[in-house]
Amino acid sequence: MTTQQALFTEALQYIPGGVNSPVRAFSSVGGTPIFFKRAQGAHLFDTNNQQYIDYVGSWGPMIMGHNHPKIQKKLTEQIILGLSFGSPTALETKMAKKITQMIPSIQQVRMVNSGTEAVMSAIRLARAYTKRHKIIKFSGCYHGHVDTLLVQAGSGALTCGIPDSAGIPEAVTQDTLVLPYNDISALKSIFTQYATEIAAVIIEPIAGNMNCVIPDIQFLQALRDYCTQYDALLLFDEVMTGFRVHSGGAQARYQIMPDLTILGKIIGGGMPVGAFGGRQEIMSYLAPLGPVYQAGTLSGNPMAMAAGLQNLILIQETKNLYDELEARCQHLLQGLQEHAHAHHIPFSFNYAGGLFGFFFSDQTPKTSHTLTTDQKNYFKLFFHGMLKKGIYFAPSPYEAGFMSFAHTTDLINETIQASQSVFETMTTYHTSSI
Repeated sequence: MTTQQALFTEALQYIPGGVNSPVRAFSSVGGTPIFFKRAQGAHLFDTNNQQYIDYVGSWGPMIMGHNHPKIQKKLTEQIILGLSFGSPTALETKMAKKITQMIPSIQQVRMVNSGTEAVMSAIRLARAYTKRHKIIKFSGCYHGHVDTLLVQAGSGALTCGIPDSAGIPEAVTQDTLVLPYNDISALKSIFTQYATEIAAVIIEPIAGNMNCVIPDIQFLQALRDYCTQYDALLLFDEVMTGFRVHSGGAQARYQIMPDLTILGKIIGGGMPVGAFGGRQEIMSYLAPLGPVYQAGTLSGNPMAMAAGLQNLILIQETKNLYDELEARCQHLLQGLQEHAHAHHIPFSFNYAGGLFGFFFSDQTPKTSHTLTTDQKNYFKLFFHGMLKKGIYFAPSPYEAGFMSFAHTTDLINETIQASQSVFETMTTYHTSSI
């Protein structure tokens, strides 16, 4: 038994499934999860000190690379001062001010401890503000494990073959309306049917939980127009896209402003965090000003604020950051595609800023999709082949990838070169499946 297998066997005794988040279990790709103990720059190191080029980046926050010295310094300074006070700190205000400066649609922001918590609170706020109950979400978009939204979710639910979750009564989701992503006609129809009942529409403006699916700009504009016309709120879940595809989020990239924005990942710099914000008139409904109760002992805790604030400062200070990230994504994906096609393996891709996805198909999807057996098998072979060569991609074909500023041209070239022999070994499956 290897060290990794021994660690996983022990974890299975004390943790359900041996993991604290389902996708980590490798259920989509098979095999034993990798247990990591250290990270630096674009690399992860497992418990045997095996080094991997990392394209997961803790699922998004490590835009500047792992363990950045300036973030590490801020955390070290804060540890000396204290981990948590349960009372206001100046850091919270600095973080809120920075967010409002970078995302114009946000006038005020409330800090929480996770993306799920931020979504849950934003939905409650939207319902209170509009005095309506129905929520529109889109198939394949994942907004955390919120009861009302865990319907046709992407990401872990797709990976584990669980479209919904046990333990959620039908009554909880009866006001959740699910539509296809990028479908304007369906959107028009649902607004016509429930004109005075829709409180809000929530969407990943770039879907990252059915792999990386790019929105049609006309679709996002239709969302904005219908919400305005029918007095519903538009909620952008930018937990994944916020500060990763543009310094002002996907909303700045596409110039479409939501009423409320949900944030996470990058604003914690690697620490657990979430936030939601929007216009002052909406945010004033929150306690202690208004009737919507929301609270959290560790909300805005100084460790997360110190790391996240420094991360945002680094983003602002790094010249041409998003152009660089996008160019590196393009370099990686075109290189992978070239080797895949050389071995007659279908391969397509999407990317925006430092967010990317690839598909073992001739065309990229525009909406929620179910992978074929061949596509799943291609991904398993690719994932494990690359893993053996020290390249770590997300262990699920439904997850997006993340490029960091620490990924140099040499590391990307090393990844592309490694893929050549991996795709060559995959031709055996390709030939046998024809």
